[in-house]
Amino acid sequence: MEESSPPIEPAPTLLSAPIELAGKWGDAQGAAQTVVERARQACLEGVRLLSDRQPTRLRVDEHHSGPPAVWLHDDGSTMAWIIVDVGELDWSRLAYQFGHELGHVMSNSWQPHAFPAAPCQWVEEGLVEAFSLRGLGRLAERWKRDPPFAGDNAFGDKIADYRRAVVDKYSAWAEQQGLSRDPAAWFATHRQEIERPLLNPFAQAAAATVFLVEYEQHPSCVEALGALNRWPGRSGLTIEPYLQQWEASCLELKADPRLPHRLKAALGYG
Repeated sequence: MEESSPPIEPAPTLLSAPIELAGKWGDAQGAAQTVVERARQACLEGVRLLSDRQPTRLRVDEHHSGPPAVWLHDDGSTMAWIIVDVGELDWSRLAYQFGHELGHVMSNSWQPHAFPAAPCQWVEEGLVEAFSLRGLGRLAERWKRDPPFAGDNAFGDKIADYRRAVVDKYSAWAEQQGLSRDPAAWFATHRQEIERPLLNPFAQAAAATVFLVEYEQHPSCVEALGALNRWPGRSGLTIEPYLQQWEASCLELKADPRLPHRLKAALGYG
């Protein structure tokens, strides 16, 4: 009688890859692990993970100084390494920072070559900031229904308040910048400032009033983050070829192309 073959284990995804904590957590490490796991679930549950460049494990490293980041380590591993900087037991801030960096990982910005670059890094920054805010909203609701710590249901409202303060600030900026009235004119008028790297106030305004709105109205469009940056040049391309490459990558992965289509139309390239 022939022996049966052992079952084939499915490859890890960004939702199932094991998470390890490193850095200066102290006695809060166990609780922090729980919060990070909950935050990942809130961000990714129900999202099709289509990228062909997903890490096999995640490390979340607490530093007491410096900005949150994805450490582009060149050790040949398939681990995505996220750095956060949070206060003791500051779970809202931890979930917020982790969600943003997890969005970068989902956007294929965790391997050693994935350096951020102008002029289109602002698009990814806005997308992943909105991704984090979306996750915070889902986390707040779940925390109120089923808190990870006994009797802590009310902390869900604290998370919701934290999220609301960020969204309100970004929405006010969008109004001041003119994004809320005419996105194409906003981009043409402020293009030099918009295309500065990192999470600048223009990317933050777009996060709240363009990308977060799309995520909430059309949930399947979140999966298009997995199609980002799968082309030579990544965010170093100018906006029109960048959006064209993103659309082509969505087509290749059979991902919902709504986000690149929506951005093209909003900026006057559709």
